[in-house]
Amino acid sequence: MTSHQNTQTMKPATAAKKLGVYLEATPAEFREGVVSRSELSALQADPPQWLQDLRRNGPHPRPVVAAKLGVSIAGLARGGVTEPLTTEQIEELKQESPEWLQRERATQAEVRKETVRIKELHAEKAAKAAQKDDKADGSRS
Repeated sequence: MTSHQNTQTMKPATAAKKLGVYLEATPAEFREGVVSRSELSALQADPPQWLQDLRRNGPHPRPVVAAKLGVSIAGLARGGVTEPLTTEQIEELKQESPEWLQRERATQAEVRKETVRIKELHAEKAAKAAQKDDKADGSRS
């Protein structure tokens, strides 16, 4: 009995998410089909013009908008940004620098600092535990 390997496919929404593009802005043939893993790899390795244009100009999905603005997705919602934005709109927001954007960027910076602090703390504890284990192993010899 021989086994046949099935080609793994994904929904267009999943593929769009992996490509970092807004699904509704993709061509109809992309939205209406399924995407295989090999097709996704090909799109990532050699993006067609429509994908290059979408990545450059948008409209961008919320995770991309949040990253370009330096805020969280929740921060976008708190700021009233619920729709996809184009690169031009994102740049305008950066130039205007509304109070909510400044506040959310500060919050995001604090979150990053705290994440680094916790990571360092965990690394320190792991190093101490490893040191303790080494001493225990050395005393048993």
